[in-house]
Amino acid sequence: MTQISVSELKANAGKYVTMAMEQDILITKNGKVVAKLVTAKVDKVAAAKEMFSIIPKGLEVDLDEIREERLK
Repeated sequence: MTQISVSELKANAGKYVTMAMEQDILITKNGKVVAKLVTAKVDKVAAAKEMFSIIPKGLEVDLDEIREERLK
């Protein structure tokens, strides 16, 4: 993960916006992290894990059956 200062971001904004498409960038002010520049792309795996984490434990979920229902 790259770490840059606010002044570096101001001087080279385009470079870091492009870089943020591939990696997170921490932005510092006076040596302290104040912001994080991240991609706008959806991380589908992380989103799926987050969605499935709300399913109560012990509840049986058959993903193949759900997929078939959706395709009908």
